[in-house]
Amino acid sequence: MKSSKDPEILRLLGVEGNQGEELGLPKDWAYQIIKQVGNYADIFERNIGVNTPIGLERGLNALWTNGGLQYSPPFR
Repeated sequence: MKSSKDPEILRLLGVEGNQGEELGLPKDWAYQIIKQVGNYADIFERNIGVNTPIGLERGLNALWTNGGLQYSPPFR
């Protein structure tokens, strides 16, 4: 994703802009977190998703584009 053409993705990952510095964090703070623990979907599926003993369906916890309520407004 670091080679994406989307400026919002590039800002989040620290490729462009200084969002991390504005938060008092390294420029690539979001990239480092995603690299270490995965994105939210990966974490959900690995820990409480349908293929775990808990077996929780995404349901309302799905992305808003898939009928759920989860939505993160863009950082600017």
